[in-house]
Amino acid sequence: MIKAIIIDDEAHVRKDLRQKIETYFSNEISIVAEGESVATGLLALEKYEPQLIFLDIHMSDGTGFDLLTQAPTKNFDVIFVTGFDNNAIKAIKVGALDYILKPVDEDELKEAVEKAIANNTEKDKDLQKLIEISSEYFKGVKNKRIILKTLDTVYAVYEDDILYCRSDGNYTTFYTQQLEKIIVSKPIKKIEEILSEDSFIRCHQSYIVNKKHVLKYNKEGVLIVHLDAKIPVSSRRKEYALKRIFD
Repeated sequence: MIKAIIIDDEAHVRKDLRQKIETYFSNEISIVAEGESVATGLLALEKYEPQLIFLDIHMSDGTGFDLLTQAPTKNFDVIFVTGFDNNAIKAIKVGALDYILKPVDEDELKEAVEKAIANNTEKDKDLQKLIEISSEYFKGVKNKRIILKTLDTVYAVYEDDILYCRSDGNYTTFYTQQLEKIIVSKPIKKIEEILSEDSFIRCHQSYIVNKKHVLKYNKEGVLIVHLDAKIPVSSRRKEYALKRIFD
């Protein structure tokens, strides 16, 4: 049985979460406490030492990131439950911490909790790095970083350093200015969701390009980016992609 706590400043959200979890996961999850603020959440963390927390971002005395930074230990999984749908959410998603937008959808909750149950025996040793980078997004840092996880390495990559991404089924390869190729087990559709819309453009079914690194477009229907990489542009996406890059 996994011990869990709910930390949210809205009583009706806490009640709704508890009811849903007790309905669908009564044999796997035990809600041992609730908190309505950063302060009460920290007390609950210290007292109950949960393996899973459901955490709001905006609270009366601070943010969920403040709580994570101050937590005495970080040996737990985090599912964010929030109405704050912006770049902070993108960072969380890339870092493999799950999130649910309010109002809570049952299917999304089930998926998030099932992931937490599956990962319970394999705690994320990189939570502190995820907190740091998620906080950067939350504060609107210009050159944002994202977390990329491979089988044996966790990378913190600045978006400006990404030249382009290429998909191969359920895997996506990131090509960077440092000549690194980072392969993650996420399809390109998911990658498109977490990269900044202002800089990254889906120019082909299998490619996303960082427009900051595009040098030119040639008559062969190919974008040339730094380091002489050639990125195809599909006919269906040509008008949209070229307008976004060159206008």
